[in-house]
Amino acid sequence: MSILYHELREIEASKARELVRKVLAKNNGNVSETARILGISRNTVRRARDGNLEDLSRRPHHSPNKTEHSLEELIVKESKRTGFRYRRLTSYMQKKYGIAISENTIKAILRRNNVKKKTRKSYNGKHRPLYDYEALMPFSEFQLDTKHLLDKNALPKEVYEHMKDYNLPLYEWNLIDIGTRTRFTAYSYELGSVFGLMFIVFAVLWLRAHNVRGLIKIRLDNAMEFCGGSERKLRQWNMILSTLGVILEAIPAGAKHLMAVVENSHRDDDEYFLMIHAERCNNTKTFLYKAQQWQDTWNFYKPSHGKGMHGLTPYRKLKKSKIAINSHVLKFPVLLMEDLLKTAGLITLFFKSHLTGKYVHTKCPNPCFSLRRRNVFYLCVFCIIVLIIVFAVT
Repeated sequence: MSILYHELREIEASKARELVRKVLAKNNGNVSETARILGISRNTVRRARDGNLEDLSRRPHHSPNKTEHSLEELIVKESKRTGFRYRRLTSYMQKKYGIAISENTIKAILRRNNVKKKTRKSYNGKHRPLYDYEALMPFSEFQLDTKHLLDKNALPKEVYEHMKDYNLPLYEWNLIDIGTRTRFTAYSYELGSVFGLMFIVFAVLWLRAHNVRGLIKIRLDNAMEFCGGSERKLRQWNMILSTLGVILEAIPAGAKHLMAVVENSHRDDDEYFLMIHAERCNNTKTFLYKAQQWQDTWNFYKPSHGKGMHGLTPYRKLKKSKIAINSHVLKFPVLLMEDLLKTAGLITLFFKSHLTGKYVHTKCPNPCFSLRRRNVFYLCVFCIIVLIIVFAVT
């Protein structure tokens, strides 16, 4: 009988107290006999007889250090709106409202208000991370994506109107290192595979100039500014970029979750950069200057709470890895792709004539072979030109 009481007590306290009252009634109200049968103390029998069936609240009558009700409501509201958990929410409250509050306090508030974590499970219910984040070396795995700045979904109408009136850049090119969350950014007025290949080459040469010697893998989607879903074009780009030790990996159609790291950065661009600074820019030069400041802030001062980052900034994560790469690599120059195209000169006409346009199938092996040799030759010349630009910037 004692085992039955304690099992009920773990499941539901009211059921256990009902059992005590029934046994007490069968024993004509004998407290000692009831306690002996159930294996509990006489005080427990008296509390079940005289008190409520439900447990009383254990909340203290006076809590001087308790979080104010208005602040607790604000934390719950922001958590439900953003989907952030306690670690990211701590930084978010500090940045947006200037409120310094500990992670443990926010964690207790979310648990007390039953704010559930938003999760997406795989088909079999198992969690599969995209990378081995803890073992990932800096500047070995990247994600590359573009963002249309005038998508008219994330910013106020006034910001879009200002950007159109002052002819500010329309597209953002964003390359993010998974190991450190370092970002390399450029802007343009047009999208095209010429700019796509130029940006990849320029970013890779910047890394190679800063002693990044390992194999570089870049994951990208099937947008028209890259390979556009063409396996032939992907093979051709990989053949050209193999000279620089680069491998491109195109994601399957509809698998945007494989680009989660770079996709999440677009939201920060909207909230912390474009929404605040876009209206302060009246020309492209000022916009690129502000974009450079935002990228430097991201790389040196903005903590990341993604997997494997533990709240570190990209700069701190790079230093913690103890890799022989100077932190100057984080000061990537934010450029306008049209300016880079003009600076590189006539050599880029090769990319327009051979890497874009309609593909005409041929079975002739010799022209194909000579085209590959010319690809490598022109890439070498282009790399020399871009290297001069890199060292001029540094």
